[in-house]
Amino acid sequence: MASTELNPSESSTEEKSIPDVLPSNPTSEIPNGGVVAWVQCAGSFFLFFNCWGVVNTFGVYQTFYERSLLPNETSSNISWIGSIQSFLLIFVGIFVGPLFDHGYFRSLILIGSFGVVFGMMMTSLCTTYWQILLSQGVIVGLGCGFLFVPSIAVIPYYFSTRKALAQGLAACGSSLGGIIYPILFQNLQTRIGFPWATRVMAFIILATLIMPIACLKVRVKPGAARKLIDSSAWREAPFLLFSVAEFFGFMGLYIPFFYVQLYAIEKTDIGEHLAFYLLTLLNAGSLFGRILPNFIADKIGPINVLIPCILTAAVLAFAWIGITTPGGIIVFCFLYGFFTGSFVSLPPTIVFTLSPSLSVYGTRNGMLFLPISLGLLIGNPIAGAILRSGWRNVEAFCGVAIVVSGGLLIATRIAKTGLIVKARA
Repeated sequence: MASTELNPSESSTEEKSIPDVLPSNPTSEIPNGGVVAWVQCAGSFFLFFNCWGVVNTFGVYQTFYERSLLPNETSSNISWIGSIQSFLLIFVGIFVGPLFDHGYFRSLILIGSFGVVFGMMMTSLCTTYWQILLSQGVIVGLGCGFLFVPSIAVIPYYFSTRKALAQGLAACGSSLGGIIYPILFQNLQTRIGFPWATRVMAFIILATLIMPIACLKVRVKPGAARKLIDSSAWREAPFLLFSVAEFFGFMGLYIPFFYVQLYAIEKTDIGEHLAFYLLTLLNAGSLFGRILPNFIADKIGPINVLIPCILTAAVLAFAWIGITTPGGIIVFCFLYGFFTGSFVSLPPTIVFTLSPSLSVYGTRNGMLFLPISLGLLIGNPIAGAILRSGWRNVEAFCGVAIVVSGGLLIATRIAKTGLIVKARA
């Protein structure tokens, strides 16, 4: 099988070769913009704001629990709360996807909104580990899972050639949530205490979910429900390699998001108050990292953009080992956030390029949720357990996981190119 690399313009053309037509209404022309389409993008933005945005906030809770509310629990035990939350956000999507296909779009948003708000309200009443694990980990995680599928599924109904850009703009909601919610929590919990700080966040979540509840809608009637599994996908080298790359990537990706604040407090003289803003810097970098790379991805192809971004993130993860100054950790957080932002926003577009037709896109996107969710589930608890042997080992684990992911992404690109060249021959 030949593996000659395509030039960027050829790559972009081949990666967009799938007819972008909805199977439920083949004659319907996708608007690819306009007021209604961008309103849907805004609604998706607020869903991201309150599912991934909430998950991206857990780092500030991790530090607070370790130092105040749950001082007798290990780092690994506490990280299970956030890991279960992020695991459920993705894993639930495997089963929520078919419900979306059956036409329960609005019901999913309503159930998810209730779950996130109710879970945060219950978290505000918690005083023990198991209570927080159940409310913040399980209930909030389930609610986020119901919101996540509508947040990514609505975009292809309204955008074609601007899909990656629209998806990136919507995904910025998770970064903005990860900027606002940690600042809010840190400032409020020192003034009004943990319970009311968490309740205020729950009220804000409720208020910002009103817009998507009122405005989001699918453009065409849903067709037949998709299958949960497309077994042929696992026999295709590009999709299989990309799935494994996502597993390793997400296993290492969120380690700084959970632990960088604690690291800064213990290993630098940045000060506890300023350290709490490092998570905000990570998410601020991620905000820009979901716009510019996605804009470029529409020009040269999403895999071609993701590979250099994730390899740069790996370099930064290893550089983290030698950072001991406030300035260094601040620069690290912003750059790491920027170069990992595309790893969250580009996969749905990449799955699109790896699918033979749009009729199996939803199924394959759902299948990808499994390796992603498993990586999210085990990565941070493993890091917490490794932390007992020192920070350097945690940072090395993070870097190695991301390097492996980058190598598998390169293999994905080579395999995909080889298939294209073979098909031409």
